[in-house]
Amino acid sequence: AMDYDRNKALLLELQRAAGTGNDRCADCGEPGPEWASCKLGIFICLNCSGIHRNLPEISRVKSLRLDFWESNLIEFMRSHGNLWAKAKYEAKVPPYYYIPKSHDCMVLREQWIRAKYERGEFLDTRVCPDPCSAGSREGCLWKLGKVRRQFQKRQFLLSTREGVMKYYSKESRGPKAVISIETLNAMFQVEKIGHNHGLQITYITDGQTRNLFVYHESGKEIVDWFNAIRAARYHYLRITFPNVPEPELIPRITRNFVKEGYMEKTGPKQKEAFKVRWFCLDSHERNLIYLKNPLDAFALGQVYLGRRDEGYEVRDDLPQKVCVKKKKPVITLVTPVREFVFICENDRRQKEWMDALNEVITQL
Repeated sequence: AMDYDRNKALLLELQRAAGTGNDRCADCGEPGPEWASCKLGIFICLNCSGIHRNLPEISRVKSLRLDFWESNLIEFMRSHGNLWAKAKYEAKVPPYYYIPKSHDCMVLREQWIRAKYERGEFLDTRVCPDPCSAGSREGCLWKLGKVRRQFQKRQFLLSTREGVMKYYSKESRGPKAVISIETLNAMFQVEKIGHNHGLQITYITDGQTRNLFVYHESGKEIVDWFNAIRAARYHYLRITFPNVPEPELIPRITRNFVKEGYMEKTGPKQKEAFKVRWFCLDSHERNLIYLKNPLDAFALGQVYLGRRDEGYEVRDDLPQKVCVKKKKPVITLVTPVREFVFICENDRRQKEWMDALNEVITQL
């Protein structure tokens, strides 16, 4: 019992020790990890520990508080730790490779952990791939069809040298779409697509945002596609903006919508009936995009969000002469051109949307 208590105290002290990196999960950065891999010598969070349990040849998971730790394991943890593991297993992570955080979906976190410890992709002995070659890829993905709303197998080709991504249907001789890497974006959308490996690809065509929804049964394959798109984007940004520092380029490679969800919207005369729409807020492009359904290929419209000093404002009241029958929270988005009126489901949603919109109009 004395050994149990003493070793637990030593282990928790080690988890909090300054200069070790042990106070955050070694894989996703979640603060206060309560688990550890006594094979790898790292401290990890509950979610990442679940992934480590599926790698018994490489990792062995124990609880810091609930399990007994032998003295030799305490010494092993002391001589290793999170910063030591980072230096070894993340020695050569390419700048374009997406390093997931605790809020990211399971497939991103699982493939990051497998890439590090199982496949040793970022060890010092490995050659870091050139973004141009890493951003070239060919293969099949399951793509949601516009008409029947069913996923169909399609051939995709990504070419950094050509600066494009293409996809082909069985019927077409040429590509169904040629997508410029300049406007290409990708984000994981597990819940929206209804698949654990669901990826949303967006690009601009004829001045409109076009959405593609794809997945692959293999988690490794879909994450490899995501990072290939990031490599192609990184290569493009490096050439297009040679003087921009790398820390400023990295967030521009790909991005998630800062907020998505349903609101009701009226028309430009503000006398039309309110209709339910799916909204996506893209802070990078400063656009509020709205669609009839979350999985629509094209948006019904979009609102550009300039800066507050340019006449943009977010209010929680209605413009004069506008009446709303429903007693629900409202948002008025003021632009130099017109005022947009939205109805939210409840007070919490109203606050979330107002905070997100205000964040965009206050950013430089």
